[in-house]
Amino acid sequence: MAIFDSSALNPGVRPREVLSWAGYDFANSGYTTVVLTAVFNAYFVSVVANGADWGTLAWTVTLAVSNAGVMLTMPIIGAYADLRARKQWLLRISTIGCVLSTAALALAGRGDVAIAVAAIVVSNFFFQIGVSLIGAFLPEIARPAALGKVSGWGWSFGYLGGLVTLAVCLAYVTWARGQGGVAEEFVPGTMLITAGIFALAALPTLFILRERAVPQRQGSVDVVRGAVLRLASTLKHIGNFRDFARLLLCSTFYQAGVAVVIALAAIYAQEVMKFSFEQTLQLVLIVNITAAIGAFAFGYVQDRLGHKKALALTLLLWIAMTAVASTATTSAMFWVSANLAGLAMGSSQSAGRAMVGVFAPPTRLAEFYGLWTLSVQVAAIVGPLTYGAVVYLTDNNHRLGMMITGGFFVIGLLLIASIDIDRGRRAAATGA
Repeated sequence: MAIFDSSALNPGVRPREVLSWAGYDFANSGYTTVVLTAVFNAYFVSVVANGADWGTLAWTVTLAVSNAGVMLTMPIIGAYADLRARKQWLLRISTIGCVLSTAALALAGRGDVAIAVAAIVVSNFFFQIGVSLIGAFLPEIARPAALGKVSGWGWSFGYLGGLVTLAVCLAYVTWARGQGGVAEEFVPGTMLITAGIFALAALPTLFILRERAVPQRQGSVDVVRGAVLRLASTLKHIGNFRDFARLLLCSTFYQAGVAVVIALAAIYAQEVMKFSFEQTLQLVLIVNITAAIGAFAFGYVQDRLGHKKALALTLLLWIAMTAVASTATTSAMFWVSANLAGLAMGSSQSAGRAMVGVFAPPTRLAEFYGLWTLSVQVAAIVGPLTYGAVVYLTDNNHRLGMMITGGFFVIGLLLIASIDIDRGRRAAATGA
């Protein structure tokens, strides 16, 4: 608990509450690591889609449909959460929804495309809603000068959670392989393991983390209509929050690249580098360690260096990673690119979440984090779909897809220059 320095926390926030907040990143990271990055995505292409040419494209389209649902609903959900002070209540619903639909993935075997697609659409929807809601608690628990550091605590703890879940799954897969099992028999078990760890690890968050927001008066206006009107007002006056808007645009591009790595890393490793299933799991295990180190250490760097410079530095790491990965011809080169991705993943995700906290008015935290989620979901649609389309149209040229992915990070880096942190902070203070 020594790492949770109380001087970084707002008055009245206890260290155990910060641990419970960071614990949600620990809980939900197993879903990202096992379902989206290391296991189920490759299983979907090779087994559920039976190795068909359209497998990678079908996976990216499935994620796009789910992310579109989040994109259309999260800003309104965020506005509703602020109006009624219901972040914690909604977090519980999203957690239950994600856990149950993740467990449902165990029903998907060879050729069960409809089952797999439905369960991914639902589980990813609830997962993304939870990510947005837990982020909205950050400015309530961390002092403004320590947003990067505290966000880094959560992201690093999250990667440890992904590491634990993946390690348990790897142990189970190794045992199952030893018993003569095949992917159709042991991958469903990894889905149940992931759902179970998520449910257990999330319990402290759902019962210890306090809702500090208070319901806001809306008169006789229906709360849902009030949420829509509130969101419409924010968008109408988005010019008052120009730096937040520029951050959203920047995030849309660089998160498109991040989404490609999350959704297609295992597929790239197996299809291009010819990694075995076990090698891919081992790769993701090591990368989670790298990402945890990057997220934790970079949070301190961000508070010292400044949000803008810190985010730019992470994007340079991403550009280097895509350059190495797209040209890698040996396992050693690919391992280098994978660990660069780990360092960049932890730091860029944490940096973006902290910057939203700087630009969000105190009474509109969930709403602004909802808009941030909207930009991330646009990215999660555009990035993987672009990659999937390139691969489909170029006879499975994954290397070209990775090169194009690097372009998303280059554009994001160029857009950072227009963001003024101090102006954005002043807008947040006067825009509540």
